[in-house]
Amino acid sequence: MPPTEVQQPGAAVDLAGQGEVIHLRLAGHDVRVFQESPPLIASMVADLATAKSRAWVESYTISDDAAGRAVAEVLKERARQGVDCRVMYDGIGSAGTPGAFFRGLEEAGVKVHGYRTLRQAFWRWGLLNRRNHRKLLAVDDRVAYFGGMNIVDQSGIRTVGDAKARHLPISAGWRDVHVRLAGPQQAEIAAAFERLWRRVHGELRIRGPRWPIADMLFGNGEKIYFFDCRPRFKVRRPARVLVPLMRGARRSITVSMAYFIPQGRVLRELLRACRRGVQIRVIVPGESDVKVVQWATRHFYDKLLKRGVRIYEREDQMLHSKVMVIDDRWTVIGSCNLDPRSMLINLEFLSVIRARSMAAAVKRICRYEIRNSRRITLADCHRRPWWRRLVDRLAWSFRRWL
Repeated sequence: MPPTEVQQPGAAVDLAGQGEVIHLRLAGHDVRVFQESPPLIASMVADLATAKSRAWVESYTISDDAAGRAVAEVLKERARQGVDCRVMYDGIGSAGTPGAFFRGLEEAGVKVHGYRTLRQAFWRWGLLNRRNHRKLLAVDDRVAYFGGMNIVDQSGIRTVGDAKARHLPISAGWRDVHVRLAGPQQAEIAAAFERLWRRVHGELRIRGPRWPIADMLFGNGEKIYFFDCRPRFKVRRPARVLVPLMRGARRSITVSMAYFIPQGRVLRELLRACRRGVQIRVIVPGESDVKVVQWATRHFYDKLLKRGVRIYEREDQMLHSKVMVIDDRWTVIGSCNLDPRSMLINLEFLSVIRARSMAAAVKRICRYEIRNSRRITLADCHRRPWWRRLVDRLAWSFRRWL
């Protein structure tokens, strides 16, 4: 059954969360917002099949499963027709994918690059720590994708029971947010791919554009801003985008985050917003695929709850999204978590969209997550056994390395 499309969602429309695709028109672009991977993969494959000049795919994880093979087969077919097909994957994120999968792509004419693989890290330890966490796709000069979803088959998993039946982790069946963009700013996503591709191949580097922070904050009308984050450089860290957005919040901040361990300037601005009376809601996974991160997050529930932050743990499905909505005006979507790894180490890509229609759509997705969540209270924190609180504290002490 094809995914449902919701045209220009309004207050009367509520998302049932069963794979709907939200269709918007904003800032001169056709935009589709995906919540789950099956309709996203189907859309990607359909767009790749129409490629005439280029088909570029970049993902932290590309699995050798139904999703990965569907993308691989269409890339092979396009490469045989002379299309410039490229694949960039992360050496750790895709470590479970057999080398034969990528060799098959190369044999068909697809250019493949593994970003900082285990073999490369053997000679230089520092290479292992900094990962490419971006998820991008560009087709010709028409269509691009960005967001938080990897190329992994998550079809048919709606509950913990479904995951157990397929002998998968109980965190399988991820909920996430990914965007398909058709319009003039598609070129900016393709350019971000090209810059990194040239850099990893030792070619002539292209300087990235200056970040338009002032225009993002004080401009008028609908606009999409892209930020190609390289935290190694302070001027390219995600906090430089997120901190002024939170500082300007006056009414509400809604955060739906896979890995939530804010610190430094980001945490300070979040707490300052609480003191200003801003309503802050944080949605995190109830069952995370990275347990130590979940333990570290739970350590400071008490601190956040006492300051008025509302915390919700998503049940049944793993919440893998990386989105934020501020004052029903700005929406942040990308690959960037609110954790030290995304803030200080990994390559990330995020967008800030100034459009009330996008904020309304993503906020409704967040409401769906909340309806399927358990609200955490101070009583819940105090009921945790002493040894669990000790484990949480130990995990928190190692947060900079998670």
